[in-house]
Amino acid sequence: MTTQSDCVQYHGAVARSYLPYHPALLTDLYHPDSAYVAWRTGRNGRATFELYARRPPFGGVYFLVAGLEMALEFVRQFQYSEEDINFLQQIRDYDPAFLAGLRSTRFSGEILAMPEGSIAFANEPLLRVTAPFQEAILLESGLLQALNVATLIATKASRIVWAARGRPVAEFSLRRAQEPYVATRSSRIGGAFSTSFLGGAYRFRLPSTGTVPHALIQLFDSEREAFEATAETYNRYTLLLDTYDTRAAIHTAVEVAARTRDRLGHVLAAVRLDSGDLLDDARYVRGVLDEAGLRDVKIAASGDLDEFSIHDLVEAGAPIDSFGVGTSIGVGAGSVARDIEGAALGGVYKQVLYEDDHGVHPKIKVAGDKSTWPGKKEVYRLGAFEEDVIQLADEPKPAKSERLLKPVVIDGEVVPGSLPPLSEIWEFAQGNLRKLPDVHRQLTDPKPYPVRMSAQLRQLRERILREGGYRTGLDPEPTKGNGKVARQPAPTTAG
Repeated sequence: MTTQSDCVQYHGAVARSYLPYHPALLTDLYHPDSAYVAWRTGRNGRATFELYARRPPFGGVYFLVAGLEMALEFVRQFQYSEEDINFLQQIRDYDPAFLAGLRSTRFSGEILAMPEGSIAFANEPLLRVTAPFQEAILLESGLLQALNVATLIATKASRIVWAARGRPVAEFSLRRAQEPYVATRSSRIGGAFSTSFLGGAYRFRLPSTGTVPHALIQLFDSEREAFEATAETYNRYTLLLDTYDTRAAIHTAVEVAARTRDRLGHVLAAVRLDSGDLLDDARYVRGVLDEAGLRDVKIAASGDLDEFSIHDLVEAGAPIDSFGVGTSIGVGAGSVARDIEGAALGGVYKQVLYEDDHGVHPKIKVAGDKSTWPGKKEVYRLGAFEEDVIQLADEPKPAKSERLLKPVVIDGEVVPGSLPPLSEIWEFAQGNLRKLPDVHRQLTDPKPYPVRMSAQLRQLRERILREGGYRTGLDPEPTKGNGKVARQPAPTTAG
C-alpha cells in the first residue's frame, strides 16, 4: 500500500498545463453554500463522489480520457486566499467561524482515476473522490471542467485521426477554441501530429506546422509574385492555392517551384487546398504535380473539416496527404447535417457513499434516466476489450481482468507516476486506440460495447430503492449510455 511518505509534495509547484485564477472560486455558488449547511449541521463525514458521463459524445460508444493533469493541478492549488474570503463575506452572510475554517481548507482525501489516454465507456467512473464532505463538494466544478472539456476534445481528435487512416492530422483550432491550450494538449492525446498554435507547441513541446494565409497572397499585386516571394524566403515551403483560382494557381506554383529550385535550391514541399471541391481539386492538382515530375510534393487539405468529411474524402480516394482541422476539434463540434450532438461532454459528479459515526450509507439519486448507482465502485476490463464490469469496491477482482481506476492522490498528496509527460500519455492513448476494435470506432452506428453492473451492485441498488419506497428496475443496463459586490439571491437547485 502506498503511504503518504511515498507521495509527491507539490504545493507551490509550477503547473505544466493549467494555472487557475483563484482556484477556490472555481466552484459554483451552491458549493460553498452546501459546505456551509454541512458545517452548520455537523455533517462532514467521509463522502465518496464519482465522476462519469452517461453517454459518449458524437454518437460514438467510447471516451478517450483526458484532463487528469489539469484536475490534479486544480486540487493541489485549491485554497482560499484572503481575497477569496473577503469576496465570500460580501455575497453571503456566512458565519465567521465557517470562513475561518475555509482559510485552512486543503484537500486531504483520496482520488482514484483512469489515467489519461484510457478508453472508457458510458457510466464508468472516470474519477472517484473520497474525502470529508465539505472538501469533496467544493471540488466538483473544477474537476468536471477539467475532465469534461479535455475528454471531449481528445475523443473528437481520436475520431478525426481514425477517419484520416494514417494521414497526418494537424490541429488548427486556436482562433476558435474555447480553451486553446486544452484543445492543443487534448488533440495530441487523441493522435494529432502537430499544432499551428505556437504557444501550445512551446508549452507541450509539440511539432508546429503551418502554411501561409490568404492575406499574404493578397498582399502582392499578383499570385505569382506572392508565390515567388514565399519560395525565395524559405528552403522548404508550402503554397496556398485557393485564393483566386485553384486550377490556375497550381500551374503557377509548378512554374515558380521549377525556377526557384534551379536558382536557389529551394524546394516546394506541399500545396494546400482550403476551399472548394476538395476531391476534384485534389485530383487535378495531383495530376499537374505528377506530370511536372513533382511526385514528392504533398497535398494538404483544410477548411471546416471533421471526421465525416475526412472519411468521405479518404473513401473516395482523394489524393490528399494530410489534413488541417480547426473548429471541429477546438470546440468538440458535432454535425448538424448528421443530427449528431457535440460541444459538451455532459460529465456529472455524484455522491455514492457517506460514512460517519453511525455507519456506512450508500447514496442514490432517483430521477429516471438520471438515476445513479450507489456505493463505492471499481471498473474492471476483461480481456482485450471483451467486456467491462462495474462493481462494488469490496467485491473480488474478476479473473483475467485489469483494474482501470488507479490511485492518483492519497492523503491529499499526489502519488508518484500520476502525472506522466504528454509523450507518455500520447503513447498510452494510441496503444489503447489500436486495441479498441474497429466495430466500436465506426463513425456511424458503431457496435455498442458491453458494460455490465455486477450482481451485488444491482442487489444493493434494488434494496435501497425498495427500502426507500421508490420504483425498482431503473436503468437495467448502463450501456448496450468584487468594490462592493451585490449580495446574491437565495440558493437555487442546479443539475
